[in-house]
Amino acid sequence: YQHWLDKCVPHVTLRWCFWLIYFAIYMIRAILLEGWYIVTYALGIYLLNIFIAFLTPKIDPAQNFGADGNCELPTKANEEFRPFIRRLPEFKFWYSATKAVSIGLFCTFFDIFNIPVFWPILVMYFILLFLLTMKRQILHMIKYKYIPFSFGKIRYKGKDEKSATNSESL
Repeated sequence: YQHWLDKCVPHVTLRWCFWLIYFAIYMIRAILLEGWYIVTYALGIYLLNIFIAFLTPKIDPAQNFGADGNCELPTKANEEFRPFIRRLPEFKFWYSATKAVSIGLFCTFFDIFNIPVFWPILVMYFILLFLLTMKRQILHMIKYKYIPFSFGKIRYKGKDEKSATNSESL
């Protein structure tokens, strides 16, 4: 089992595509069966929680305020550079999300988890919770000037083969 997990670590896009398909299967099952709204709501809350942990820095800048109230993050070129380190790394985020969908899918096979509830209230409450949580997170990111997303290191390409062979023939 661990061998397969280790093999899938470098395949980020493939892992998330698998998760989206898996999550779509769960959602289709929940919609077609017209039930398990509490399980779906709990899954949504958990996914929101781990997403916020994914967006949050490991060391909270709010705790690094000096005595004068100024942030101790580097703001000038001569200060120390600190890279953005996540509280929840991407692979653990994917793994936790996949386990959560698996547990949710497992719960849909048992009627004991199909608790009758008026689902529009859960949807509205989840949307409100999502908006308020994301607003707070975005304001935190703006206040402490960090961006949790990076698209990797810039890669410089060398000469292409045609120009390399043309320069060799001269």
